[in-house]
Amino acid sequence: MSDSTTEPASAPPESADSAARKLQIALVDDDRNILTTVSIALQAEGFATRLYSDGETALKALLDNPPDLAVFDIKMPKMDGMELLRRLRAQSPLPVIFLTSKDDESDEEAGLELGADDYIAKPFSLRLLVARIRAILRRAEPLAGGSALASTSEPAPASLIRGRLLMDPARHQVTWQGEPVSLTVTEFLILEALAIRPGVIKSRNQLMDAAYPDDVFVDDRTVDSHIKRMRRKFKMVDPGFDAIDTLYGAGYSFTDG
Repeated sequence: MSDSTTEPASAPPESADSAARKLQIALVDDDRNILTTVSIALQAEGFATRLYSDGETALKALLDNPPDLAVFDIKMPKMDGMELLRRLRAQSPLPVIFLTSKDDESDEEAGLELGADDYIAKPFSLRLLVARIRAILRRAEPLAGGSALASTSEPAPASLIRGRLLMDPARHQVTWQGEPVSLTVTEFLILEALAIRPGVIKSRNQLMDAAYPDDVFVDDRTVDSHIKRMRRKFKMVDPGFDAIDTLYGAGYSFTDG
């Protein structure tokens, strides 16, 4: 199988204006059947697709010309999905969904800790994948200043300041003590839910509702993995960071000062 970037040969020609209005989804998988099937399904839903059959080729393309969202398989030649996500996250908060083996929970947890926004176990439902893609894009809209799915009439959300924390949803920017902290869409929404009411304990279910309002089948370890990764990111800026507290059996809270 070729390792080059491909576009679906069966896709109908489009005008430049039509293509510009479509959200772009990058699919990275070494299984040609999956690439073709998922691409056709997404195109039928109004998305434009970009296909890559290995992580090495995909990484350069995703950084040089970022799509709106990417879907990664884990097991691929040259560079697997885990390494692709690790390298991508070093430079980009691009929303990512992982496709994982159904019986390998360690893949799911590792993917979330590396910064994936969501995961879907194989074999998967195309309807579920499309729903998850739309849900993440809706969550990303206010953080990216709007998109093809957003309403242009809504005002930009105000910045949130809590002690040393500054969150700017309109620009998807977070700083701690004036230093930037790069968060994924899901991490941003979880932190925002905590920081809105400092000191108030939010259960895992409440945080899942904030970060996954349209999704189902999201379990406790998903939130725990996102929290763990967020703490690591803040500790890279401030080794003494302790503003996200854990109350075992109850949930999490944000307190600064």
